[in-house]
Amino acid sequence: MSGLIGAVKVRAARPDEAEALSGLVMRSKAYWGYDEEFLAGCRESLRLRCADVVERRTVVAERDGVVLGVATLEGAPPDGELGLLFVEPDAIGGGVGRVLYRHVMAEAGRLGFARVTIESDPNAEQFYLAMGAQQCGDAQQGPGPALPVLVAWPVRPEPSWSVAFSAGRSTVHVGNVAEFNGQFAGGVQGPDHYSCLAAFCGPRPAMIVLPQRVEDWWVRDIGAVLGWGEVEVHSGIAGDGRVSEAILARPDMLERLTSRGLPVLPWGRTTAFDPIAPSPDGVVAAVRRYESKRHAHALFRALASQHPGVVVSEQRLAGSRRALARELAAGARVVLKKEYGVGGSGTLIVSPGREGLWALARRWPGGVLVEEYVEGSGPYRDPTFDAVIDADGEVHPVGVGLMDVEVTSYRGVTVGPGVLPDPVVDTAVGFGVAVGRALAEDGYRGWYDVDFVTDRSGHLAPVEINLRLTGPAVAFHIQAALDRLRGGRHFVRTLDWLPLGARLPAAALREHIARAAQRCRVRGATLLVTIPTAAFDPVPYVGIAIAARTRQSIEEAEAIVRGANAALGEMFDDLGVSRRDARGSRRRRARPRRSSG
Repeated sequence: MSGLIGAVKVRAARPDEAEALSGLVMRSKAYWGYDEEFLAGCRESLRLRCADVVERRTVVAERDGVVLGVATLEGAPPDGELGLLFVEPDAIGGGVGRVLYRHVMAEAGRLGFARVTIESDPNAEQFYLAMGAQQCGDAQQGPGPALPVLVAWPVRPEPSWSVAFSAGRSTVHVGNVAEFNGQFAGGVQGPDHYSCLAAFCGPRPAMIVLPQRVEDWWVRDIGAVLGWGEVEVHSGIAGDGRVSEAILARPDMLERLTSRGLPVLPWGRTTAFDPIAPSPDGVVAAVRRYESKRHAHALFRALASQHPGVVVSEQRLAGSRRALARELAAGARVVLKKEYGVGGSGTLIVSPGREGLWALARRWPGGVLVEEYVEGSGPYRDPTFDAVIDADGEVHPVGVGLMDVEVTSYRGVTVGPGVLPDPVVDTAVGFGVAVGRALAEDGYRGWYDVDFVTDRSGHLAPVEINLRLTGPAVAFHIQAALDRLRGGRHFVRTLDWLPLGARLPAAALREHIARAAQRCRVRGATLLVTIPTAAFDPVPYVGIAIAARTRQSIEEAEAIVRGANAALGEMFDDLGVSRRDARGSRRRRARPRRSSG
């Protein structure tokens, strides 16, 4: 257990150092001005014995061979205790305590501890709070005043999927969402607000390229929370959504993207993007193949027999409008699917007895897929599994989240420990990894997900594969960033379409968000804006992410943000102008575009 941070070396303590370290502890305790009687009462409880040194995982910090501090990590996973952390008086304030604390937390994460309790000297409480620990009460221990009790969350090793996706380096993020979707929708149809989400998909972005203009404060604010450092931003480059074309038309920008040898990560791989950062052989062809709901379904059926918790619904191709009309006349509840479609677009649930079935059949083109509807309801209806396939074809599971799906349209996701029952998670991971291995054999490399619905008996029915970044990818990346910075495991909820209530100038929007974020912090939650560009639409909305250590904090923060946005609209109602936008035109009821999930 050793490491080198600056000029201070951390190493395992030796049993023969126990007496000397006990002396260090008492000198450090005396630094705070306690009298002899108090110190005498503490001596036995703070004493380090030879036999304890290894058992208590004792480490020392030294510089040039001189021991400056000592710390212990005690207990067994998942819950541990920072038993001792003391620094020589003449070294206090010189960073030795920070080195020891971070080392112990990193070691706790490596060993599998979920939380570490600290019974702090009252004089050291502010130090631990500054290091990220949180208060959780007081405990009486020995003579003197009650000791503040804090809890800290160990930092886990960087997940393998994060390393695989970013190659362990800073990355360049490109929001080519409209371009990716356009290859399946008959062409690019203008920029997509979802492009903003590409900014979040990496541990340390060095550069972000977006089709629509974003305000400088947005990247600065989210970067400060997620620990990004300086980020170079190029936004507003492609009003028509054709990001690759815009980059290639600007040799200086192309040079900036490619000259530093950093991984360039688009939202999705396309032939248009290949001249900028070529895809590995077979990737674009695999994208085309398995973004198809017909080919994805065939893969599901081929794999399902090896996964008892998975069922695959029947799917048929209605090759003509007449054939579709016959399917609809059969009286069963079905799902109509175009072969390609993202985030619920091109998907329609049709119930028996619906009026106008013949007219509906005439509106849909030939070649529509007719799939039996999987009956089910309840809190775990829409799980999703995300993973990364690395350059060698190895599948790295990211996690399983619970999607918010409104009829067929993706609206957001919640990720975190215990969000879904273990049997659901195990089934989704087992099947999702099997899908990933098949994709890897067919040449795909990169991010993918498998979306499911849960039937009445608790079985999972896979419904589609997405071979690109996804809405849940944003939640998983935010979770990983906060776990890395703050330790422990966070819950993250994304809400991709949250009505704003009114259009605001950029400065007023930032102020509105800052007020809501402050109220969320009081509830123990972190608020991030994920989609800022839609705030200036005729019917304005924002995308947000909420992160916290508890589900309750997530729920309270969501209520705060929804309430603040609703109050914004009510304020304009009171002024009698809520039905008019900034140009005086009549507002329409919100009709959000179905975004990619």
